[in-house]
Amino acid sequence: MSALRLMVLMAGLIGLWQLLVVVTQVPPYILPAPLPVALALAEQWPVLLKHLWTTAFEIIAGLLIGTLLGTSCALTMIISPLLKRWMQPVLVISQAIPVFALAPILVLWFGYGMASKIAMAVLIIFFPVAASFYQGMRRTNPDILELAR
Repeated sequence: MSALRLMVLMAGLIGLWQLLVVVTQVPPYILPAPLPVALALAEQWPVLLKHLWTTAFEIIAGLLIGTLLGTSCALTMIISPLLKRWMQPVLVISQAIPVFALAPILVLWFGYGMASKIAMAVLIIFFPVAASFYQGMRRTNPDILELAR
């Protein structure tokens, strides 16, 4: 999409937003007009930036830890058939539990801070990485895997 088309699209969406506010006369606490939102964004920018860095750190830490644990788990299942027989059913059963249902438990264990949020990100990324990495390694030529050992 060209830059001009993107700018026209954004201007059209903001215009539609303004029109919706004016025509429907929705109270500002439900749907504020674009200008007050832009002013509040400019006024609160330092606070938003501070929290942006915190959130980015939590996401990146969770991604790195979850990826490391997921690949380690998959490699363990590839290397040891005995551990695979034990770990694979646990991984499959754990997928039946909604990850967000574990959020209150994580808050109880780790408190309402960075650790519980990182743990949540780890849980979200761990299972897809473990499953994908395991399937990829399983489909890899056995001679190449033997060479890597």
